[in-house]
Amino acid sequence: MGLFSRSSGSDDDGGGDGESTGFWQERGFVAAAVVLGAVVICLVLWVVLRGSGTPDAQPRPTPVPTVTDPTSGPTDEPSGPATPTDDPTATPTVTKPPVLGSGGCKTANPPQGIPRVAPVGVTWQFEDDMLFPAQQAAGPAAMDRNGVRSCFAHSPTGAVFATFVLLAQIKNPALTADVLATRVAPGPGRNAAIAQNRATPTPRDENQSGQFAGFKVIDYQPDRAIISIAVRFDERTVGALPVTMVWNGKDWQGKLQPDGSFNGSTQPDLLGSLESYVGFQGA
Repeated sequence: MGLFSRSSGSDDDGGGDGESTGFWQERGFVAAAVVLGAVVICLVLWVVLRGSGTPDAQPRPTPVPTVTDPTSGPTDEPSGPATPTDDPTATPTVTKPPVLGSGGCKTANPPQGIPRVAPVGVTWQFEDDMLFPAQQAAGPAAMDRNGVRSCFAHSPTGAVFATFVLLAQIKNPALTADVLATRVAPGPGRNAAIAQNRATPTPRDENQSGQFAGFKVIDYQPDRAIISIAVRFDERTVGALPVTMVWNGKDWQGKLQPDGSFNGSTQPDLLGSLESYVGFQGA
């Protein structure tokens, strides 16, 4: 059963060569070899979408041009493109990467408003082949020796950034196990996902690509947030799936269903447009 499974069915359908479908093999997350992998596979959507009946057209990798902001000088450490969005009110910015050790979960009294436009002061950085956002105020403000990022503001915006980073990092085969162990809330769902990943490690998908396109805060409480993340696979295909995040008293973590997936039997949405979403992307 993949993190983003299409249904609650068993693992013995379509195992090929007699092998059962593994955590990263279901068409729920990365349609070609990634089982929705690991928890959100940030592009979880990209796979989930294909697994849920997306056209067979092969998505093409999205080019990632570097954008410079004429209002700011060159930085010593360009960390990725600026943030073009579908929101005409958002102004792309290029900033230096957030300083680890400050901001994020260390931000005192962060704003509690639901983000209705693309956040500003954002740096887009690569995790494997996927771009994720970082902001000094929202986070991430910490990174362990394995590269897993954490420490997000206790706010709606902090929950949004935590969701993006979780999905991007869980998709990286080199980080899946560590992300499951540290960035997912304890419980039956995490136990199931860890067991599935051990049985079928996350494969690297060289042929599929998707990038974040936007987000929508479906619900927010101080101890729980439901964030829908939109992922664009090609010019015609954009998928979205809600991810539940919980506040553990120190940081945001992902919440998995008992079967080890983020969504259980919930099908991802194929979006005709980002009309109800906040456009937010790095390329």
